[in-house]
Amino acid sequence: MLKLTQNDFFNGETSDLFTAEVAEKTRQFHQQIEAYQPTPLVSLEQLAARLGVKAILVKDESYRFGLNAFKVLGGSYALGKQLAEHLNVDISEIDMKTVAAKLSAPLVFATATAGNHGTGVAWAAREMGQKAVVYMPKGSSQASVTRIQNLGAECIVTDCNYDDTVRIANQTATENGWMLVQDTAWEGYDKIPTWISQGYMTMAVEAQEQVEAMGLKPTHLMLQAGVGAMAGGILGYFADKVGANNFKTIIAEPAKADCIYNSGIKGEMVAVTGELNSIMAGLACGEPNPVTWPILKQCSSFFASVEDQVTATGMRILGNPLAGDTKVVSGESGALNLGLLYMLASREEYSEYRTQLGLDQDSVIMLFSTEGDTNPDRYRQIVWEGMHSTAK
Repeated sequence: MLKLTQNDFFNGETSDLFTAEVAEKTRQFHQQIEAYQPTPLVSLEQLAARLGVKAILVKDESYRFGLNAFKVLGGSYALGKQLAEHLNVDISEIDMKTVAAKLSAPLVFATATAGNHGTGVAWAAREMGQKAVVYMPKGSSQASVTRIQNLGAECIVTDCNYDDTVRIANQTATENGWMLVQDTAWEGYDKIPTWISQGYMTMAVEAQEQVEAMGLKPTHLMLQAGVGAMAGGILGYFADKVGANNFKTIIAEPAKADCIYNSGIKGEMVAVTGELNSIMAGLACGEPNPVTWPILKQCSSFFASVEDQVTATGMRILGNPLAGDTKVVSGESGALNLGLLYMLASREEYSEYRTQLGLDQDSVIMLFSTEGDTNPDRYRQIVWEGMHSTAK
């Protein structure tokens, strides 16, 4: 149901791209957005007691700008940086409500998405008075398509997987002179993916302030990965802020799209191919992001490859908490690490992994629930009807 491997290439070296100073600048951009509010860091005290750890802290991104997911942080910051560059001004001079008046005509931003990233780009484009064209891989939920369309963007579902959909978006943007806003990188395309990952660091700044206010220091950081854009940005911040040797990081991803896991074993980027079928649509990516791969390689402690049943369990636990704990509505890509933590801490067959990770009564574990019920029908199928059960 899950595999865990130690990162033999850990050296603790940080990245100049992902520092506490950069993170503060990204948060300053987000703070000027009218609807900005830090999302909650929820302490699940009763669950922590049951699993035998000191604290379980969940950053609940379902509250982010009313969009039910974190991705808007990267999309909005990247659009802001692109518009600043286009106008030859600093990002600090970009006001989302007035920037359109500085342009003779709206710009068109294109992207490929499994759902949440495209929602964020569409929202940011609308807020800045620009246009967006969003491509989605086959099998994408109608709920995601409708949500993007309702934000004023054109949404096109392709007949291929995520990685090939990225190639279609890139080719079409090039042919039409549009600006591509993609959260993965390749040779010759790394500036915008870097901005997107930096945008995600606002979550990390908030979480660090919130955990300090609780008087706690995380011993374990659990991050989910698709291409690794979010995981790299968040890990980069904490490695720079407190030192990568002062906590253990687990990077988890779907077993059907475990490119980071396989890259971690080999010590270099490895792509996985095929249908990449997983209920964790936002993480079903087969090619690592070369911008964030170095920080994952250098500062991650462990990599995990996890079956869909594990994240489904996480969704049910978060949505139906123990008495006294706060309910967290978490979608398929958001609940992965809570499900993973539960399996590691409660199942005897994973006791060796538990020892490797040092999970004990002194452990303070921080997780990021990166989305709410962005696919409401499937959320109910999983949480209400027991789809993808771990029952033996």
